[in-house]
Amino acid sequence: MPQTIGEPKINLRPAVPSDLALLRIWDEQPHVIASDPDDDWEWETELHRNPDWREQLIAELDGRPIGCIQIIDPALEESHYWGDVPGGLRAIDIWIGDAIDLGKGYGTQMMALAIDRCFAEPTVTAILVDPLANNIRAHRFYQRLGFKPTARCAFDGQDCLVHRLDRSQDESDERLR
Repeated sequence: MPQTIGEPKINLRPAVPSDLALLRIWDEQPHVIASDPDDDWEWETELHRNPDWREQLIAELDGRPIGCIQIIDPALEESHYWGDVPGGLRAIDIWIGDAIDLGKGYGTQMMALAIDRCFAEPTVTAILVDPLANNIRAHRFYQRLGFKPTARCAFDGQDCLVHRLDRSQDESDERLR
């Protein structure tokens, strides 16, 4: 996604154990809890693990951490959260940490970077996201980026509306460029 003069620059870097305190604070923010009230990322353990099927990334705005992205290969992910899915997919989780950073376009920039990262791998054919079924703002956000709702599923006891972005949709969707 090209940056215009004066537009804040978002970069992604790997999440590391020294991010633990910040991630704990973000996990307690009302808007983060509302997006997934029963989630436990087990940061104390997971920040020390680097499985081949996952990337945990911190989004930084001009060097200041503002959010987190997790990208997984759902076919290889060890808990089988997504069930029995074919290869060639990626799944993204994304959130902005502090409410002050909401509504400024940072999430759109973060998703554009994540989508580009996923589709940089030639074997990836589609990306999945799983917002809660009642999270209408998230549905609008993902649909604005070209994701299409595909199925309503229960994941870990949560009612979710799965959205999918196919590589062909992304390549023809200039809103992300």
